[in-house]
Amino acid sequence: MNDFHLAQVNVGRILAPLDSPQLSGFVAHLPEINAAADQAPGFVWRMVDDGGADSTDLRPEDDDDMLLINCSVWESVEALQDYTYRSAHLKMLARRREWFERLAEFHHAMWWVPAGHRPTMVEAMARIALIRTNGEGPDAFTFRSPHPPPAGRPADSVTP
Repeated sequence: MNDFHLAQVNVGRILAPLDSPQLSGFVAHLPEINAAADQAPGFVWRMVDDGGADSTDLRPEDDDDMLLINCSVWESVEALQDYTYRSAHLKMLARRREWFERLAEFHHAMWWVPAGHRPTMVEAMARIALIRTNGEGPDAFTFRSPHPPPAGRPADSVTP
């Protein structure tokens, strides 16, 4: 077992309410996409709302009802990359402009967590803020410049 797992967060501002006809394709595919993640090699955990199926009822910013969050934990960068770009998820990703605004700033971050840790929404949003403020680094990065897990055991690591 690895001492560290990869956490990821991405946020997106939907173009219309979740119950609108414009978002119906997105909402209809969520169970399939979430099931594909749950069954993907290297998948560990994903954040869900009180309904337990997905995170669409969570709002990471109190004043923005259109901002959604997705947060999950994976065994490795490669496992997340395979799910993101080599599974049914890719078809959804290709259609994202039908449902989500194009955000000018970072909307995705990855970071290493001790195995067994489950990020909170506050923690995940702090990583988005970190990458927006400082750019990519070992504490918040993207697929463009992944960082290896920290050296040593998790007790030696420091998180912001």
